[in-house]
Amino acid sequence: MTKEELDAFFTTGVSGSIIQLLLRVLITIVILLIGIRVIRLVLKLVQRSMEKAKAERGVITFVVSFLRVALYVVLGFMIASRLGVDAASIVALLGSAGVAIGLAIQGSLSNFAGGILILLVKPFKVGDYIIDSTGKEGFVTEIQIIYTKLQTVDNKLIVLPNGNLANNSITNVTAEKTRRIDIPLQISYGSDIQEAKEVLQEMLEESEYTIKEQVIRVVVDALEDSGVKLLMHCWVKSADYWPAKWDLTEKAKLTLDKNGIEIPFPQMDVHLKDSSDAKKAEATIAKAK
Repeated sequence: MTKEELDAFFTTGVSGSIIQLLLRVLITIVILLIGIRVIRLVLKLVQRSMEKAKAERGVITFVVSFLRVALYVVLGFMIASRLGVDAASIVALLGSAGVAIGLAIQGSLSNFAGGILILLVKPFKVGDYIIDSTGKEGFVTEIQIIYTKLQTVDNKLIVLPNGNLANNSITNVTAEKTRRIDIPLQISYGSDIQEAKEVLQEMLEESEYTIKEQVIRVVVDALEDSGVKLLMHCWVKSADYWPAKWDLTEKAKLTLDKNGIEIPFPQMDVHLKDSSDAKKAEATIAKAK
């Protein structure tokens, strides 16, 4: 090859290869940007369509998050193919690494399967107040492909793996429209039990929270050391549970006070046999002071 041929190769061949590479990279960047915008548009359309179809909020968040991952994986294959990477090689590489990846992300796969079970069985949905087996509780805000998010009453965020939620017991506090309230209180043994039951029964029946069609009653629950234990029993709407419990507890105290019914408190009576014991007790109290 002559000097003139070498010069022509380096001036035309190399520069042409560089230009082709730059064009390929530029086109790949354009495809990436367009792909990201298309994915965002598709996710918005899917979310709006499911909202119009009145799908549950948990189902919407799960489908959208799963679709986001799937679309970005497809976009990644397209980018790799555009850069000259053989798609068959990528598939073969992923297949050979499948076992290792499966072992590494088996927890995530379990959580993914748990998320699907939650959406199918529906032990709870977005907006429900739940308590898990470890005592964590809050309102369900999102059900994603791996995790479920709870918001506590004091505005903390709790993130729970779907696998744990699907494989352990869950208490759904707001699943039913109504809940029963049991409020215990004591009256002294010298108070009129029947009168106490009547005034408390009247107070419950007049409350704005109690459901009048359900059972409302006041019963003697136990005879304890310091007094007679009464139990107020009524039903309220699930959404009103805590306001109702606080209101009825306060009104019970006011009602008993108004009717002169005594609420006992722990007391201790000390009996001294003679004056020497009394002096010893006074000396002990003086030292304590």
